[in-house]
Amino acid sequence: MDSTRRDFLKIAGLTALGLGAKPAADAFAAAGGPRMTQNPQALKAKRWAMVINLKKFKESGKEALQRCVDACHKAHNVPDFGNPKDNIRWIWPVELAEALPTEENQYLHKFHEGALRDFPVLVLCNHCEKPPCVRVCPTKATFQRQDGLVLMDYHRCIGCRYCMAACPFGARSLNWRDPRPFIKELNREYPTRVRGVVEKCNFCAERLAVGKPPACVEACKNGEMAFGDLEDANSDVRKLLRDNFAIRRKPQLGTQPQVYYIV
Repeated sequence: MDSTRRDFLKIAGLTALGLGAKPAADAFAAAGGPRMTQNPQALKAKRWAMVINLKKFKESGKEALQRCVDACHKAHNVPDFGNPKDNIRWIWPVELAEALPTEENQYLHKFHEGALRDFPVLVLCNHCEKPPCVRVCPTKATFQRQDGLVLMDYHRCIGCRYCMAACPFGARSLNWRDPRPFIKELNREYPTRVRGVVEKCNFCAERLAVGKPPACVEACKNGEMAFGDLEDANSDVRKLLRDNFAIRRKPQLGTQPQVYYIV
């Protein structure tokens, strides 16, 4: 048996034993193969979080909401089926009562008519600190990184929809149809999905890896959204949360959402 085949079988054996991708990659590097390295420009955090300033969105108008949605969907090859039944959603606007049902009340000043009450609210995956979707996924297609991002391995997804049932925010969509023919403008830097696969917002993990902020945040022209390390006292998100009153969606459920709304 030549050394190349021997090295391959060694690596395959490590992987089969469930020792994980990193040991296998290290073994491959030790055998003379290339070693994976992280982009030195990658953005890093201990706990990623997003702040959505509803007051600034109100000032900017509904076109600002659509600009964020378009930027996200273009970056991630989100299909447009033109049919609400098959709709795939990563980030989308909803009425206040749907986004924040426990906070909406006509007698609360912060949501009073003429302020924020009649203006749509952007919603997305909350990348919860305690994500129920991760716990119920039978194939581990949904997983949580150390920096808090709740991500998906599309190749592992079997379309069982347990994660959709577990998510209290309706942040996941199943591709009931082949999405590829319905992508308006293909972004070749991000993978397309197939029929039977669930998908959702990933906080633009692929952009963070190359030093770029989330596409929706980058599309904001008036500081309507901010993104940063929640555990860094000097980050933009911490400064905004320190200086403004903010709420989260359905906090009573205990999932600890990492998307905050300034009201």
